[in-house]
Order: sequence, then structure tokens, then C-alpha cells
Amino acid sequence: MDFKQFKFHSKIEAGVIAAGFQQPTPIQAQAIPQIMQQRDVMGLAQTGTGKTAAFGLPILHRLMTGERGFVRALIIAPTRELAEQINESLQLLGKQSGLRCLTLYGGVNIKPQITALRRGAEIVVACPGRLLDHLSQGTISLKRLEVLVLDEADRMFDMGFLPEIRRVIKHLPVERQNLLFSATMPQEVRHLTREILRDPTTVQVDTVAPAQTVSHALYPVSQHLKTDLLLKLLRQTDTESVLVFTRTKHRAKRLGEKLDKAGFRAASLQGNLSQPKRQAALKGFRSGTFQVLVATDIAARGIDVSQVSHVINFDIPDCADTYIHRIGRTGRAARSGDAFTMITDDDRSVVRAIERVLGAPIDRRRLEDFDYAVSAPVQAKPGPRGARPKTSAPRAKPVSRNRGGRPGGYGKRPAAQAARP
Repeated sequence: MDFKQFKFHSKIEAGVIAAGFQQPTPIQAQAIPQIMQQRDVMGLAQTGTGKTAAFGLPILHRLMTGERGFVRALIIAPTRELAEQINESLQLLGKQSGLRCLTLYGGVNIKPQITALRRGAEIVVACPGRLLDHLSQGTISLKRLEVLVLDEADRMFDMGFLPEIRRVIKHLPVERQNLLFSATMPQEVRHLTREILRDPTTVQVDTVAPAQTVSHALYPVSQHLKTDLLLKLLRQTDTESVLVFTRTKHRAKRLGEKLDKAGFRAASLQGNLSQPKRQAALKGFRSGTFQVLVATDIAARGIDVSQVSHVINFDIPDCADTYIHRIGRTGRAARSGDAFTMITDDDRSVVRAIERVLGAPIDRRRLEDFDYAVSAPVQAKPGPRGARPKTSAPRAKPVSRNRGGRPGGYGKRPAAQAARP
């Protein structure tokens, strides 16, 4: 089986060749024919299975015919990183098509986006909040939209975007093709599919567990020793590109700085970074300039690097679904990958949930030359509020000064200046 069976437009087929695609992935093989028949599709597949091309190639093929200069396809994504990744993929696959694609997301100046919209674009990849900004300002029209794509719908639910998506849908024409892709299917997303999709066909690939090419290991450790253990693991493990997940933005930034000081080519990706810095971190990780990227879950959406050899959970995710999303970043394209997770005694319930999803217990490991008995540093107790530190030297008495700043009683003029000349 190869991509020629889909009979894409010759210019789209050239994009497939330029991207180096040879055989379609399972989600592509199942979804592309249904989408090309202009059916509504609900795709269930984990991260890294080729979803972007699964809906992107049929859309590009469809838009090769018909008028241009207005928005005909809208792709809604939960984060700016994922929006940029989708845009880059469509730009590559449609390089010879002449179709214009642009991204809309917050955190950057809206004026360049307005200028780009005025020039005209056939495909828009947007985050819900900024898209609503443009709709309210009248800087985008979706009245002639033909295709709507909701990518990573479960993550959009987790981030609280479903009310905004419903508001966006009110601006769309009733007659349109709808495509929804998600790694998991929580109840709220099921409700959304019933609202949006019409007589959909469902394609489902590997949604229960991470890829079989990934091996898993747990590293029990006290919280205060995690950084030292991470450094030890990185020094002792043969790695290519390593993606480290933390729970908070502050921890991602701090850990990235510590790894950099320890001699690793490391960077962090978290929400407090400006968009240019976020893109520089991603570009550096993809190109190999950075060997280690420390990221939060939200910031990591859109990281598409096939050479990630290890995913390390510095903080265990809060549920099994998030674990699947994280681990989907390694073991791609039939390559093997490793998933290391540091756990404390407080993580037992989440570990059990992950093992139920995997259907087997995860191997527990210890490093023989690592000292797990080091005590946590003692935190200095703060003194009473407002207390001054004691000093051996007596406090100097304040010197009274007059209004001119000279020594003397307040408001008194020196005798020499008392009389006028």
C-alpha cells in the first residue's frame, strides 16, 4: 500500500514525495478515503500516528478545485505550538499547490494576523480564543467555510475550550464537512461529536495504550532527589533527544537552567516564554541544537520530533490519558523509545491507573551508584514578622537636621543667617 492509491492531485502528490512519505500509517489508510468522500469523520488515535496528514492531505486535494482567496478550511487546535506544527505540515505538503495557510493564536500582536487575513487565505489554523477575537472584530469571515477540523478535542476539553468552540460553530455555515480527532473520548467530547458530526464514520487506531515500540520504567525516589537522579540518568544513558516533562512552568524553567549549567544542551518550553523564544526552543530541539527539552504538558502539544529517544516524566502525570499523550512523543515511526517516570510514595494511585491501561506492571528500577538516603535540606525557619536581626553594635542615634539639610534643630536657622544684611 502506498499513497498513489488515493489519487491525489499531482501537486499534492508532489508534496507527499517531498515530505518523504512512503506508506500511509493506519490512521491515514483508514481516514483519508472517508474524508475524500466528504464524509464526517471521528478519528481516535494517539499522538504521533500521522493525524495531521490524515486530514491535511484530503483537504489540500479538495481545495485544489474551486475558488480561492477566502477561508475554506478551518482547523482548531488547543495550543499555539500544535497550530504551528499543523501549519508547517500543510505548508510542506501543499508547497506546490499555491494554497495559502496561516495561523491565528494569542500571545502575539493581532495586527499582522489581520494583515495576513486581508491578503486572503484558504486554510486557517487557529486557537479558539484568538479566533473569537477576530470574529468579534469582523476581521475574518467563515461564511463560505467547507471543512471544519477539531484536532485533539480531548485536550481542548481539558483546557476548558469547549464553550468557546460552541461559540465559534455559531459563525459557521450549516452545510460543511466536520472532522474530529482525539486520543481519548471523555463524555464531554462525546456530547460534542453528537452536536457537530452528521452520520460520522469512526476510525480508531491504538487509543488504549502507547506504541508497542516504547519500553517503560519507574524510578522510585524522594522529591528532593529528583534533579540529582535526572542528572545521573542522563549521564549514564545513551540518548539522542530527550523530552522531560514537569508539572509546572516554574519547575520547567528552573530545571532547564540547572541542566544547562550541568553541561547539557538544554532548553525549557513553558507558557511564560514569548512566542519567538518558544519557537526558538522548538526549532533548536528539532534541529539537535538542544539535546534535552524540559516542558509542561500544555506547552509540549505540537512537538513533532521523530528522533525523540527518551521521554522522562520528572513529575508523573495526573492521569493515565496524559501519560499516553506524553509517551506518544517517543517510539515513533517504528523506532524504539524509552519512557522513564520518577515516582514518589504519593504517586501510587496514578501508577496503578497507568498499569491498568498498559495491562501489565511497570518495571521498578534503582541506580546502584546513586545515594537514595540523602536527607532533604533543612529549611531555615523565618523569624517573627517584622523582627529585626540582632547586631552587636549599638544603633546610632539619628542626627536632627534643619530644612536645609544642615545639623541643627528642625526649622531653626543658624544664628549667622538670622539677621538680614
